[in-house]
Amino acid sequence: MVETIKKVFKVAVTGGAGAGKSFVCNRLKDLGIKIISSDTLAREAVAPGSTAHEKISNYFGAKVVLSDGTLNRQMLRRIIVNDNAARLSLERFIHPEISKLMQQKMAHAEQHGDRVVVVEVPLLFELGMEEQFDLVVVVSADRKLRVKRLMDRDNVSRDQAEELLNVQMPDQEKVERAGFLLSNDGSKEQLISSVDRLYEKFLKITQKGSKVLDT
Repeated sequence: MVETIKKVFKVAVTGGAGAGKSFVCNRLKDLGIKIISSDTLAREAVAPGSTAHEKISNYFGAKVVLSDGTLNRQMLRRIIVNDNAARLSLERFIHPEISKLMQQKMAHAEQHGDRVVVVEVPLLFELGMEEQFDLVVVVSADRKLRVKRLMDRDNVSRDQAEELLNVQMPDQEKVERAGFLLSNDGSKEQLISSVDRLYEKFLKITQKGSKVLDT
């Protein structure tokens, strides 16, 4: 299918925890693609003085606020992994603000002439946000690898890593809904090569003014 591009080409990068989303986005950034980081958006959304920060601190109490006024993200992560109601409440406080910031930044990128903008959205499908993008890229990896990466990255136990993955949408369901799939079961060099091929497709889109992507 070929469709003429009239505005910025919006790409969502999603996948489960430990799959390698940030690595993919960092590589695309190195190649010159405009990246909107979900982690940056989340931090902005809950900055001291924000509406979300006030709601979270009121709901969870002073134990989730650090001495500098910022939220204790590790504490919050530990709480929501074991408490589904708390997780849903946290998402209700944060996600509307993240979505608002994301739309503002995508509009800003378009106004400044960016032809492609990539947004890292971990909970894309869970939040029903896929329709806001022209392409959804899913980064997938074997569960054992993801557990190991989470243990190393977040300094958590195997049980804690498993608990985090258990509350997320199954990887296979995300893969089935992908517009483009990046497998991260191999080396970093292999993933870089795959991302570079995706980047080349972005170049064809911007040069020819059409959306043509073969997964």
